[in-house]
Amino acid sequence: MCVLIFIGTNGETYFNTVSLVSCVQNFPKSRGPVVGILKGFAGLGGAILTQIYAVMHSPDHASLIFMVAVGPTMVVIALMFIVRPVGGHKQIRSSDGFSFSIIYGVCLVLASYLMGVMLVEDLVDLSHTVITIFTVILFVILLIPIVIPVTLHFYREPRSSAEEALLPEADKQGPSISEDDAHEIIFSEVEDEKPREVDLLPALERQKRIAQLQSKLAQAAAEGAVRIKKRRPHRGEDFTLKEALIKADLWLIFFSLMLGSGSGLTVIDNLGQMSQSLGYDNTHVFVSMISIWNFLGRVGGGYFSEKIVRDYAYPRPVAMAAAQVIMAVGHFLFAMGWPGAMYLGTLLVGLGYGSHWAIVPAAASELFGLKKFGALYNFLTLANPAGSLVFSGLIASSIYDREAEKQAGHRSEGIISSFSRFVFLDDPLKCEGAVCFFVTSLIMSGLCIVAVVLSMILVHRTKPVYAHLYGRSRG
Repeated sequence: MCVLIFIGTNGETYFNTVSLVSCVQNFPKSRGPVVGILKGFAGLGGAILTQIYAVMHSPDHASLIFMVAVGPTMVVIALMFIVRPVGGHKQIRSSDGFSFSIIYGVCLVLASYLMGVMLVEDLVDLSHTVITIFTVILFVILLIPIVIPVTLHFYREPRSSAEEALLPEADKQGPSISEDDAHEIIFSEVEDEKPREVDLLPALERQKRIAQLQSKLAQAAAEGAVRIKKRRPHRGEDFTLKEALIKADLWLIFFSLMLGSGSGLTVIDNLGQMSQSLGYDNTHVFVSMISIWNFLGRVGGGYFSEKIVRDYAYPRPVAMAAAQVIMAVGHFLFAMGWPGAMYLGTLLVGLGYGSHWAIVPAAASELFGLKKFGALYNFLTLANPAGSLVFSGLIASSIYDREAEKQAGHRSEGIISSFSRFVFLDDPLKCEGAVCFFVTSLIMSGLCIVAVVLSMILVHRTKPVYAHLYGRSRG
């Protein structure tokens, strides 16, 4: 069983990496929305599959496992020749913003619909016909975004003369060297060797001059007249994983993600016990709610972080710092245990946790490039289980067990009753009241504040990078 779980969970990583890397390369100017939408649907996939399984109406759990094993595999085989990098930087359209707005609207409708369906199915005993109708409507909502690429396929926007002028001659006549080598030339030679007066020119003229220099260097390198000396990449250029590991920026992202997402995953892992300790009976309602908030956090994190970098040319990690402040408030509400705080805390932690998974991949691709983005992304994802292991496996569980033992000790009648509970294996110890997760939640809140500090240090260090990447586009 352990081997099967190992293979199954690691298989999901391959799906995640392929789709994420391909789409980020295809939409390099819309990284935030792309990552947010993809990660959002990845988080919402469980709720969608649950609704599909409800239609099967089978009490046999083997059929559920069979569906989960075979269904995604069939989808991947059907789409394996479609999901691939297709040179998205050459296909940027002015309508991309409107297209993403439609998809955002579909995401909001889908999240609201799923939440409503889950609540109705929990509160009302529905017939199989009604559940089938709900599922058909779900599929219709999921298929709406397909209208966008189909429409764009038949309506192609002509390339403007300004965009054509920015293309180097090598691209117009055919590449004389590989695309990777040309990309390396752009950053390692043109940016370092360009005349100083180029920076004083207007934005459009400056880009034309840089494109001309790039073209001349590419032609000279192809003819062997120029030997290009490779140097260590700077922020914003293509890094390998080995090169990125010696950069402080990568470790700031890693530890900030570990503290932020690790504390959020601790809440998700212990949400059932947290709601039970506060006297709530329907614990599954909070699990469903945090799944929806997680989805909305991923979609919203991508949208708002993109607005920050596009409209203000400000570092994207500032959005991660804002998400961690929201999580710190949510953890504090969990610690206080006030009436209704469970609902609000679930909302805040779910939104903040989900935002991390839209912001971090986009920021990593901007700071360390797209060439080795798959390796960099999967390295950063190690922060999530590392944080969960420490915070949930060691801190939360040990504190909960200690408080449960204290309450059991007060209720016990002596050593004999404690020995009898151990011998006859009664129900495991349970803790009641806000005290069960009071210390844990305060620790999680404090760790989120530390994560905010790390994120703001990263913001300070990367201001020149984002000013270079997005400042000229604003002008």
